[in-house]
Amino acid sequence: MALPIVAIIGRPNVGKSTLVNRLAGEQTAIVHDEPGVTRDRTYIPSYWRDHEFIVVDTGGLVFNDDTEFLPLIREQALTALTQASAAIFVVDGQTGLTGSDQEIASWLRHQTVPVLLAVNKCESPEQGTVQAAEFWSLGLGEPFPISAIHGSGTGELLDELISHIPVVTEVEETNEIKVAIIGRPNVGKSSLLNAFVGEQRSIVSPISGTTRDAIDTVVERNGQIYRLIDTAGIRRKKQIEYGTEFFSINRAFKAIRRADVVLLVIDALDGVTDQDQKLAGRIIDEGRACIIVVNKWDAIEKDSYTIYDYEKSLEARLHFTEWAETIFVSATTGQRIDKILDLVNQAAESHRRRVSTSVINEVLTDAVSWHSPPATRGGRQGKIYYGTQVAIQPPTIALFVNEAKRFNDNYRRYIERQFRQQLGFKGTPIRLLWRSKKVREMEVGSVNRATRVK
Repeated sequence: MALPIVAIIGRPNVGKSTLVNRLAGEQTAIVHDEPGVTRDRTYIPSYWRDHEFIVVDTGGLVFNDDTEFLPLIREQALTALTQASAAIFVVDGQTGLTGSDQEIASWLRHQTVPVLLAVNKCESPEQGTVQAAEFWSLGLGEPFPISAIHGSGTGELLDELISHIPVVTEVEETNEIKVAIIGRPNVGKSSLLNAFVGEQRSIVSPISGTTRDAIDTVVERNGQIYRLIDTAGIRRKKQIEYGTEFFSINRAFKAIRRADVVLLVIDALDGVTDQDQKLAGRIIDEGRACIIVVNKWDAIEKDSYTIYDYEKSLEARLHFTEWAETIFVSATTGQRIDKILDLVNQAAESHRRRVSTSVINEVLTDAVSWHSPPATRGGRQGKIYYGTQVAIQPPTIALFVNEAKRFNDNYRRYIERQFRQQLGFKGTPIRLLWRSKKVREMEVGSVNRATRVK
C-alpha cells in the first residue's frame, strides 16, 4: 500500500518549505528569503506517531497574476491536491490575513480533501492565539498557531492531521533504481522527466533556472521501479551567486551522490562544453553509473555521417567516460526515450555486480599472459599475486602486487580494459586498488619490532 500524501499549500513566502523541513526532520526543501523559490512539487517522507506519510511542498499560489511561472505553479499545486489525502494551508501570522489568503481559502473550500489551517511565524506562545484568531474568518475550521522554524505548535497540528489520513501497516518493499538527471541549464532535463512520466511533472520553460529543487518522481515500467530525480541546471562556479541558485546546485550534487545511475544530459546543438566535462568528472568522483543522453537530436541537420562524426567528437571531449553508454534522443518528440531505461537497467546491474575471486583471478592470469607487467631498468618486474572484489556501487577490486609503483598508468588502464572486456561492467566506473605486499610486510615488521621493544 502506498503512503498517504499531505499537500502543503499557501501563498509565497509564508514558510511552507520551512514547515516541510520541520515535518521531514531534515533540511530537504530549499529555504531562502525570496518569493517563488519553490516551483515544482517536491515529495518528502515524514511520520508522526504511528503514521507514515509523504509531504508535498508546492510553489506559492498567486491567483491574480498570470506572468512567468505562476499559472504553471497553480497547476502543480492542483495536481498535488488531487493526489493528497489531506492538505495543510499555511498562512503568515505576523503579516496577518491578506486578500491572497482569502482567495486561496475560497479555492480550497471547493476541493474534496480535508484542509488544516496552520498560522505560521507565531513564535510567541502568548501572542500566537491572538495572531491566529483573525484567520477563523476563512471558514476552514480551527487555525493552529505554529512556528515552523522553532517547532512550537506543530505537535498539535500533526495530532489533528493524522486523524484525516490512514495508517499504513505495511509498505511494499521495492528494489528501485535511483536515476538523477543532471546537466547545464536549459538542456532539456525537465522535458526529459516529463517524457518519462507522460505528464507535466516538472515546470518546463525556455528560461534557464526554472527547476530549483531536486525533485523525486517514482515511475514503474515492466515491474521495475525507478526514482527519477530532476535537478537544477548547473552553471560554471564563477557565474553562481550565493542564494537560491547556490542551494539548488548543492541539491543537484547531492542528487548525484544518492543516485545509482546518472543521466548526463548534453545539448546536441551546443555539443560537449567545458562544464559538461566537469559534471562528468563529478559523476566519476562520486562513483556513479552514467549514461550520456544527447538531447534535442531532432534539431540537428543530418546526413549519413552525422552520428558518426558526433560520436567521435563525444569520445574526444569525454574520453574519460568511454565506459558510459551514449544515446541520442529528443525529449520533445519522444525519439528513443523508451530506450533510456533499458540502458539504465544495464548500468544499474553493472554498478551492483559482484564477481567471485576465482573469476577475477582468471581474468588477471589471462591478461598477464598476453601482456606482462612492466619491469624497472634494474630488471625488477611487477608481479600481481591475486585480486578480489571488495565493494560494489561502484565495483571496486583490490589487486595485491609486489610493489604498486612498478605499475605505470598505461598498464593499469590495460588491466581495467581487460576487466571490462571479460566481465562487462557497461555503464559504470570500476575502481582498482593497487596494494603493495612489500609495504604491508614492512608495516607488520615495524609493529613486531615495536612490540619487542616494549
